[in-house]
Amino acid sequence: MTTHLPDFLATRRDVLAAAASVTGLAALGASGPAFAQPTTSGDSKMDTVTTKDGVKIHYKDLGPKNAQALVFHHGWPLSSDDWDAQVMFFLLKGYRVIAHDRRGHGRSTQTFDGNEMDTYAADVAALTDALDLKGAVHIGHSTGGGEVVHYVARAKPGRVSKAVIIGAVPPVMVKKPSNPGGTPIEMFDGLRAALVANRSQLFLDLPTGPFYGFNRPGAKISQATIYNWWRQGMAGGAKAHYDCIKAFSETDFTEDLKAITVPTLVMHGTDDQIVPIADSAPLSAKLLKNGTLKTYEGLPHGMATTHADVINADLLAFIKA
Repeated sequence: MTTHLPDFLATRRDVLAAAASVTGLAALGASGPAFAQPTTSGDSKMDTVTTKDGVKIHYKDLGPKNAQALVFHHGWPLSSDDWDAQVMFFLLKGYRVIAHDRRGHGRSTQTFDGNEMDTYAADVAALTDALDLKGAVHIGHSTGGGEVVHYVARAKPGRVSKAVIIGAVPPVMVKKPSNPGGTPIEMFDGLRAALVANRSQLFLDLPTGPFYGFNRPGAKISQATIYNWWRQGMAGGAKAHYDCIKAFSETDFTEDLKAITVPTLVMHGTDDQIVPIADSAPLSAKLLKNGTLKTYEGLPHGMATTHADVINADLLAFIKA
């Protein structure tokens, strides 16, 4: 049976060939890729909060407990580890940094159901209630940006002071009569088919190509970044990842955006191949009561990793403002 992958994965072979010449992939040898070995996060204390339906949500809570709290929400299909560059930056600046693994992702329970935005937001509420966070800044990337918007619109008074969404999926990704500029449903169907056919391969194809812009001419390819993306993805559950595609592509966040009153920074790269900027960031910024749009010329979807110095500096300025 032949599986037809989404068009944006078509350049994978060319990218891998170029990367191999730089990093020496052939040196991995017959024993298999080094990234296939189990890993742990030895630099952080891991805790869990249990939701009403018995799901354990893993999270990191680092830094002084009396400092300004920053809560990071990761993208699909990753984990809190995707925020390492931001976690370390803000810890060294004296902030309290919290980052969780969404249900079905990373080290949280591999769930069969509940893999949709209402439950994701409820899980965040359970975490913020357990930690009794007040005046926190919530920062989300991609799917995590949708999770931030869905949570902040429903948060208890006093829980949130500011929000940031980076390369985020709101207002809505899928093309439909009310969103004619969206991504056709066939693209997401192709993503689901690729996940079912060979999730491990898909989770190499995405970071090798469009996620970090490594398929662009002259891109500085990092095999370590690709392997780390694969490692995080494969730690999660296939069923949860499958369901989450619908959650991030079809959820309409329009009313959530309208309901948010706290200052919100919308950050997006103009060369985002995963969440095209024309149908996302500018529309979100217009719907927000107190939104600020900041765009980054030529930067990719995963710019918080590839250009962490730029993104971290702007995050810090917004948080301190």
